[in-house]
Amino acid sequence: MSVLLDALFLATCWGHVLLAPFTKVEESFNLHATHDVLMYGITPEALPKYDHFTFPGAVPRTFIGSIFLAWISTPILHLANLLGLASTKVDVQLIIRLVLATLNASTFCLLRRSVARRFGNGTSILFTLLSCTQFHVPFWVSRTLPNMFALIPTNLASYLLMNRSAKVARPSQRNVHAAIALLTFTAVVLRAEVALFLAPLILQYILYGGVTIPNLIKVGGLTTLVSVATTTLVDSYFWQKWPLWPEFHSIMFNVVEGKSAEWGTSPFRAYFTTHLPKMLLSSAPLSIAGLASDARIRGLLLPAILFVLALSSLAHKEWRFVVYVVPLFNVAAARGGMWIISRKRRWVRYICVLFLSGLFAINLGLTYTFTRISMENYPGGEALMRFNTLYAGRKDVHVHLSNLAAQTGASLFLQTHTGPYILSTDLRKRSHTWTYDKTENLTSISLTASPEITHVIAECPDFANEKNKNCDTSAWADGQWEKVDTVKAFAGWAVSPTAFASGLLQVFDMITMVKNDALVILERK
Repeated sequence: MSVLLDALFLATCWGHVLLAPFTKVEESFNLHATHDVLMYGITPEALPKYDHFTFPGAVPRTFIGSIFLAWISTPILHLANLLGLASTKVDVQLIIRLVLATLNASTFCLLRRSVARRFGNGTSILFTLLSCTQFHVPFWVSRTLPNMFALIPTNLASYLLMNRSAKVARPSQRNVHAAIALLTFTAVVLRAEVALFLAPLILQYILYGGVTIPNLIKVGGLTTLVSVATTTLVDSYFWQKWPLWPEFHSIMFNVVEGKSAEWGTSPFRAYFTTHLPKMLLSSAPLSIAGLASDARIRGLLLPAILFVLALSSLAHKEWRFVVYVVPLFNVAAARGGMWIISRKRRWVRYICVLFLSGLFAINLGLTYTFTRISMENYPGGEALMRFNTLYAGRKDVHVHLSNLAAQTGASLFLQTHTGPYILSTDLRKRSHTWTYDKTENLTSISLTASPEITHVIAECPDFANEKNKNCDTSAWADGQWEKVDTVKAFAGWAVSPTAFASGLLQVFDMITMVKNDALVILERK
């Protein structure tokens, strides 16, 4: 049963990778850093070719996660190549994401084992089912956000703190020290907000006798020094700036200077009323039952709740900043679910089982909907894949990628007709080199005036507007460009009340997905 539960969660994560293989702009730094480490190497001569010097982003990010992912993926990539399972750079991107998904899924499997030991097998089964039927975590664990790299050590820390029998009140001092070291490293190197999760945890274990202040200073201080030294040495080299501590820059930019507010602000309550409910789905009400029924759950969730409260004081809020507490809320929800279905009276237990089954059905329905949307949300990746296929026999191609294309899937790994290559099959197959141009803020006039540009993957104006279902290419007039193909993307939902009146068989046609033209492939005449 244990192996089956682990396989179920891993298969769920892998399924999301295969259903939505492309990426978005928020994943691009770590994705392209992984690409550059794989393709160019890490020698000083290779660094000028790295993508981050051209597209640095608002603040510098660490290379440490990308280096680790590239190195652990390398033998897997070559093995897949030998077995005929990977032959292009697109396959490389897919395998890298599968590797990251596997790393994250492995920590969930460890966490599930600690749940079984601490709360029983029934709770661990519900934990797996709740985790698998949610959308956000299984969908995002394969994506190269810094938060998904940080989720690995935070889950390991939670495993260490929970991995004990039900009769043992506190984790061993060794496990507490290891968890503090992991979270300290994560906060210093990967994501600074994890420090707000670490602080209440430390206070909790000081009060409950799980750690002494001298040992805390020793473990925390040593880990901090090593982590700061590591990230400064590594990232100063890759960014060619000395000294550089990326997460310190992030704190200064986002918190001290308050510039994160430029990406939008939310009210104090947003994490509790919007982001956590959307990630947790049915786990939200079940976790309340877990809190009410088990003192161990209250001790588990207290640092997580304080962490979310602390982050709520910052104006800019995103779900990914609090994703680390989702597994803990799922543990609470699983414990609450077990408490609900453990009623003594048979008829009450039967009703409770039906109620729990209904919650799982809601999870599945919402996850199916979110997954459908996501599959249609990467027009840039779809457009570039089509383009590569359409002109596979051409040698004189210079294509400009619009901002929307670059932001919705047109990653470096999809530039299959130009180097660098890592797989031997790629080297044998590619005898010509295309130019993929991502220069920003170019108008249709300037692109037309550049004779070297043979093709453009351009944005369709107002593609989300239901009245603009067909791409308007009037800006590309003058007879110099020919529309070759258009790529649609999710634009919303259309409700048809008349479908219900047509009979039960038409009920599922009441709500239909609206897809409008998002990108157009143009060829110079």
